[in-house]
Amino acid sequence: MMDLLITLGGLVVLVLGAEAMVRGAVDLALRARISPLVIGLTVVSMGTSAPELLVSLLAAMKGSSSIAVGNVVGSNIVNITFILGLCVLIFPIDVDRDARRIHWPVMMISSLLFWYLLGDGNFSSWEGTLFVVLLVVYVGWMVWSSRRASAADGAAEREAAKHPIWRAVLLLIVGIAGLSQGADWFVDGAVAISRSMGVSEQLIGVTVVAVGTSLPELVTSLMAAFRKQADISLGNLIGSNVFNLLGIIGVSSMIMPIEVERSSFFLDLMAMLLSSLLLYPLMRYGGRVGRWQGAILVAFYVGYVVLVLQRG
Repeated sequence: MMDLLITLGGLVVLVLGAEAMVRGAVDLALRARISPLVIGLTVVSMGTSAPELLVSLLAAMKGSSSIAVGNVVGSNIVNITFILGLCVLIFPIDVDRDARRIHWPVMMISSLLFWYLLGDGNFSSWEGTLFVVLLVVYVGWMVWSSRRASAADGAAEREAAKHPIWRAVLLLIVGIAGLSQGADWFVDGAVAISRSMGVSEQLIGVTVVAVGTSLPELVTSLMAAFRKQADISLGNLIGSNVFNLLGIIGVSSMIMPIEVERSSFFLDLMAMLLSSLLLYPLMRYGGRVGRWQGAILVAFYVGYVVLVLQRG
């Protein structure tokens, strides 16, 4: 019972911390005159992926590489299937051309590169450094491109930040502190539960931990869709997947090389690659992701969970 309470308590603190961090980060980003899509792909996606970052970092440092990798792979599957599917079942999303032509390919290439480099059963520090460098280049290019386009178009004043700058910075600090403590509790509770139930850490990583740490993406994307900010909603999920791979796996392996057999994650990696691949034709058809596409994505996730449970 105590392990369950620790896990749930950690999850609550994670969500609250992520919410505070995202609010502060979005306010700061709006001051920088960045487009909604880029805000979603960068600030919001990194903010909502912070739980995955801290959970994977702590798991890797504690020698639980399976939870570190399973958390990232499972979160990417959850983001593109369950969360996006649920969002568009409620609020269909029009697809920005850049999301289809630029940011989806980056997500797909990152996924394939991760699958390839994990082939030797070891994700080394230099491979992690490569991933972090690629992430910095990608984010830097997006911000530069967005600001350049804004200046070229002579864009009007964007939505004003909701809080004074000191409050935005305070929200960031409080959010980071909450995420750090919540992640520690969540990892400790999840590992203890998995061991007491005789369930593999891999199964816990790709289901309970992945869904739990993806709750900020779910809440943020639903709120963005409800407010008709579809660019933030879709950008958040694609950006989170890119950040999960390049940022979380990259930083985690730089600190502590990750050692897992790719074959033990065959089903999960294939589900991640197939769900990412499936997203492109769904975005391409009609220029929007609507309810029937959402039903397909949710069905894909349900099928994946059934296979995972059968695998044990």
